[in-house]
Amino acid sequence: MFLSTYENKLDKKGRVSVPASFRSYLSNLGYNGVICYPSFNNYSIEAWPQDRIEKISNSIDSLNPFEEKRDFFSTSILSESVNLQFDGEGRISITPKLLKHAKIKNNMVFVGQGKTFQIWEPTIFEKFKVSAKKKANINRSSLKWEQQFNK
Repeated sequence: MFLSTYENKLDKKGRVSVPASFRSYLSNLGYNGVICYPSFNNYSIEAWPQDRIEKISNSIDSLNPFEEKRDFFSTSILSESVNLQFDGEGRISITPKLLKHAKIKNNMVFVGQGKTFQIWEPTIFEKFKVSAKKKANINRSSLKWEQQFNK
């Protein structure tokens, strides 16, 4: 899983080192890179393993081919997705378009989200995190344990 939060910065060539634990998880899944697209919920970059993008693609494909929603999702996620491969040192080159969307200039935080992760500009993430903690506290009763955890 992708856990924890790590801060790294772009090098002079526009590359950033992906946290070793994130690379290890992707490698264990058989991937040498990550699929990134601009979040449509936040000023962040969504980063997903190939199998998660395939799941969302299959979900989009299950919609009526003549329905507007299908085009909305395809355009917002699939057409904006970029496959970023790791170089020999575990770095990726994030596209200028993705960096602009997330308002990232130099430093960024990699934020574990379990099966996926996000990439944020640090000060924007800190503001989001404060709000998220408040909302999580208010909504904590909606988080339910599955039967297997009740034993």
